Amino acid sequence: MPFKWEKTLITDAKGRKVEASTPFIITASRSTDIPAFYGEWFRRRLDAGYVKWVNPFNGAPYYVSFAKTRFFVFWTKNPRPFLPVLEKVAEMGYGFYFQFTLNNYDGTGLEPGLPPLDERIDAFTELSRRYGKERTVWRYDPLILTASTGMDELLARVRAVGDKIHPYTEKLVFSFCEIGRYPKVVRNLARERINYTVFDGETMIHAARRIAEMNREWGLTVASCAQEIGLGEYGISHNKCVDDELIARISPDDTALAGFLGRGNGKEFKDKGQRKFCRCIPSKDIGQYDTCPHFCAYCYANTSRESVRRKSGKYSPESEGIIST
Repeated sequence: MPFKWEKTLITDAKGRKVEASTPFIITASRSTDIPAFYGEWFRRRLDAGYVKWVNPFNGAPYYVSFAKTRFFVFWTKNPRPFLPVLEKVAEMGYGFYFQFTLNNYDGTGLEPGLPPLDERIDAFTELSRRYGKERTVWRYDPLILTASTGMDELLARVRAVGDKIHPYTEKLVFSFCEIGRYPKVVRNLARERINYTVFDGETMIHAARRIAEMNREWGLTVASCAQEIGLGEYGISHNKCVDDELIARISPDDTALAGFLGRGNGKEFKDKGQRKFCRCIPSKDIGQYDTCPHFCAYCYANTSRESVRRKSGKYSPESEGIIST
């Protein structure tokens, strides 16, 4: 039977009693960069004790209560605006770590809305120094081959980042861009006039082997995200981005959280809502599609720049969800 979160009743902003799920782990977010753009909203939702999330496929509202939440997995490309909020997260006793996507695509048109690479590297090292390198997971995600970033250039860019940040993390996670999986990614890359080459088995293995060679100097754990191909012979495992082992290590004294993590009883405890080869344990995401102004050309969560501008124009830090409805 698929895993389901327990339910509770909350009072919404209009004074109505509504049903809300009570996840132990919240991801913030696979769908948008909450730390970069929506930190004040997140801070206010912590005070309110719940979030309103809207299903992107049918528009139905869904409420998420923090009543049992013990851990946050934050996903970001720029956490610096979020650091004051993170102090509150820590003070309130929540556990957390960051999936920090630190790519090196400056000048390629792939990530037009990001701060310069040096600023993002500084933010990465600051986050690690403040909260620990185990909480600062480095993602080079996705690896993408284009006319301006062929294999050698792409891997040189990976090395340029890794040489600077490897003392500040324990892990590198990467994926190969699955362009054909998402029609809107195909459209957005075409709209940005980015010519790309799809990875095949041979080029995946070549890239993995070269990354493994770099890692001899870095000494990181290296894993691939939601990839079918097995790369174990190069020392590269299949990743859990929402990782029960890391969560337990960061919050070893949280008995309530430990009870939830133990529900797998030694068996696979997988989030069935994710892609087939994803190994993440169950969590609830509170982000919204079409709300990330990084405008990354390969992003599966944005339909277009216009849709992002339209939806993010409805943002209010006082609303129950990222988008006021």
